[in-house]
Amino acid sequence: MNLQLQRNSFIALTLLLALLTFPAVSQNKVDLSNSINAGRLQTGKDTAWHKIEFGANLNQGSFSSNWTGGGVNSIALGLFLNALNEKKVGKNSWRNDFQGQYGIVRNKGQQSRKNVDRLFFDTKYNRELRAKWSLFANVNFLSQFGNGYEYNTNPDSLNFKKKVSGILAPAYLTEAIGIEYRPVPYFFIDLAPGALRQTIVIDKDLYVNTPDQKNYGVPIGKRVRTEAALIQLVANFDKDIAKDVNLKFRYLLFSSFKHPLNIDNRLDAQLTAKINKYVNVNLGAIMVYDEDQSNKVQFAQALSIGFLFAF
Repeated sequence: MNLQLQRNSFIALTLLLALLTFPAVSQNKVDLSNSINAGRLQTGKDTAWHKIEFGANLNQGSFSSNWTGGGVNSIALGLFLNALNEKKVGKNSWRNDFQGQYGIVRNKGQQSRKNVDRLFFDTKYNRELRAKWSLFANVNFLSQFGNGYEYNTNPDSLNFKKKVSGILAPAYLTEAIGIEYRPVPYFFIDLAPGALRQTIVIDKDLYVNTPDQKNYGVPIGKRVRTEAALIQLVANFDKDIAKDVNLKFRYLLFSSFKHPLNIDNRLDAQLTAKINKYVNVNLGAIMVYDEDQSNKVQFAQALSIGFLFAF
């Protein structure tokens, strides 16, 4: 019952996010006054559109030795780089999307620990069938930059720091061919039956094998597990929903032929508000439901303020 409740909560949150953005998606015209979305791919026009964002966030807190309110001295640093390129020539279009994030935090008396880590790349070719509809072929890669550790609450334990992830451990490589529906330049839905996904755990010394986490689904002694999808669905939204406020989200649903009812869900969402030309506030959230990782819904959230340079 608890597992079904978590699944229902995940689906409900995804539907809520879709409903919140539906008024923007239902518009038939592109608001050319919106500088972020002006120039995006438009039906019947040859266009090229590029966006690159680089940012750094720094958070720091310190307390005097006689501070009675309690607290721990800490410092956190986060970096991110996003790059998006779209090009359309006749009925052919190409889209390349790169997203990289890495952040560390250090509390007094502890070693540095990462608090965000994401490496994402997606490249896609489309062939237009008619207005709003096209065939597509794409390759998608998802992993992380550095090692991840599980920390024991007892610092005297021999297993105080246990490695549970790393670069290419895990990594997900997906190849898909399907049909795309794109009603407006900033929103599309990809439907791909028969997509292939490789789950990679390159580190043979990792082997996370606990009752709630089975080495990311890769059999012990193997480095790669390949799955064929009964259906894969991707919904992608990227638009300024208000002046200097951008909402970006990507939802992924993957149902395999072997276990069609064990549906993997992942939602990456990011809300960015610009304070001025170079300073922004960023709220990011990730929700994952994948039984090969955990029997419960996973959730990660981060709020930061820092430097942003975009062109």
